[in-house]
Amino acid sequence: MAIDGIGTLGVVGAGQMGGGIAQVAAQGGYRVLLADASEELAQAGIQRIGKFLSRAASKGRITEDDVSEAMGRITPTSDLTSFSEVDFVVEAVSENFGLKASIFETIDGVAKPGAILASNTSSISITKLAAVTSRPEEFIGMHFMNPVPIMKLVEVISGLRSSDETLRTTVALAESLGKTCVEAKDFPGFAVNRILMPMINEAFYTLYEGIATAEGIDAAMKLGTNQPMGPLTLADFIGLDTCLAIMEVLHDGLGDTKYRPCPLLRQYVEAGLLGRKNGRGVYDYSEKG
Repeated sequence: MAIDGIGTLGVVGAGQMGGGIAQVAAQGGYRVLLADASEELAQAGIQRIGKFLSRAASKGRITEDDVSEAMGRITPTSDLTSFSEVDFVVEAVSENFGLKASIFETIDGVAKPGAILASNTSSISITKLAAVTSRPEEFIGMHFMNPVPIMKLVEVISGLRSSDETLRTTVALAESLGKTCVEAKDFPGFAVNRILMPMINEAFYTLYEGIATAEGIDAAMKLGTNQPMGPLTLADFIGLDTCLAIMEVLHDGLGDTKYRPCPLLRQYVEAGLLGRKNGRGVYDYSEKG
């Protein structure tokens, strides 16, 4: 159920993460403006949401009326000036500070007073992003997990100047979407990726040094530590470029050699082998759909 004071969300980025955020917001009763670089990309994001909801309806998890109502709440756009009417913004573009900063500078110039700006960044400083806007007190990190409709966690990160009211509103919004919040401090990687990404990076070192095959590494971690999927499979799911970007943030921000990205991970990214999203990463998905 939507919370008081927030009727419309603006979501920037209609890919896997942004689309998932738009979906759960629409299902939660919020009106959503879903933005991407072009109208076609935004429409493609909405089509993916429709397919996901239709599958859920076919399995009896939701009704066809639920699908129609949720889809009716989402409007595609490629024009960020339309965000003048939103109450809360969640940015969910690729893990690149310059791109995110440019988007927030634009939105800050059009968003109404009191609108909260949130980044779904998985590692970049919230304080640094907030500083490009005129409203650092109303800026916060809201890190959803992938896939958004399924994963229950939202990591909430206050920047140095984020207000208590912004934090309370963000937690209330996440909880209204059926999520559980964990607050983390604004340090590189926050909590989840500070722990997760070094494990994935170490899995690449294990592969790089020939200690075990990719299949062996994943089987060992699944069967030996009861993880639902192995770290290399998970890296492909996240995107190897995203994993590399986060490791670079950890390495640069913390200055410790234990966060140095594995050369093999970097080589995969340089070769354009990014994981599931483009059909090939550590594993080949080209025939798996």
